[in-house]
Amino acid sequence: MKHIAKKRFGQNFLTDRAIINSLIDAIAPQSQDIMIEIGPGLGAMTQPLLQHLDHLHVVEIDRDIISWMQGVYPAGKVTIHNSDALKFDFTQVSDRIRVVGNLPYNISTPILFHLLDNVSHIIDMHFMLQKEVVERMVAAPSTPSYGRLSVMLQYRLHMEYLITVPPEAFEPAPKVESAFVRAIPFATLPYPAKDEALLAKIVTSAFGQRRKTLRNTLKGLLDDAGFSALGLDSQLRAENLSIAEFVNIANYLAA
Repeated sequence: MKHIAKKRFGQNFLTDRAIINSLIDAIAPQSQDIMIEIGPGLGAMTQPLLQHLDHLHVVEIDRDIISWMQGVYPAGKVTIHNSDALKFDFTQVSDRIRVVGNLPYNISTPILFHLLDNVSHIIDMHFMLQKEVVERMVAAPSTPSYGRLSVMLQYRLHMEYLITVPPEAFEPAPKVESAFVRAIPFATLPYPAKDEALLAKIVTSAFGQRRKTLRNTLKGLLDDAGFSALGLDSQLRAENLSIAEFVNIANYLAA
């Protein structure tokens, strides 16, 4: 199919066969897996996945691609969900799913947070993303890439940076490098927060002005007595705190 990539959908189609094979090996699809592919595009991953799976669910917003897919894939092998991934209810497919995809870079972070809302139903996730985003996802404290995305994802997920993918592996070639990442939800949270909405509020506030100290960014949330009780230096910045320390703040305030 000759398809012109649509900028509004953030379409960059993976074409490098060796890299595609590496991604499928990393995903390791099993025949009975209930798998959902976000943004299947022209089938770079869809077709090799179908060589291993009995059935595949795909979420696609582009009606031109859907029309093409309906003529290529048998209905018994592929269920097409014509939907915006940001609005799709992943739990409608099954209570235990695997999720894969070459995510549109312009909405990748919102999709990740949307999937967190469904995380109790997810076995694992494998995504192609902008390299910079993956670096933020897996970043450790006190590094330049560590931020709100790092904390909120690593609170719930074990993350693994798999491979770097160059622009020339896509058509059209994006202006940035990409990377493939694996994310596996924790069966038991390492640092459970009593109030996860409060944790999110604290993390958002702390990184809102990342060059400022915690005394400033958490003003109105945590006072000097709180810093003292937690054994935290109020002159630190958000990037210096571990996930456990953010959870400790949230649990202290929740109590």
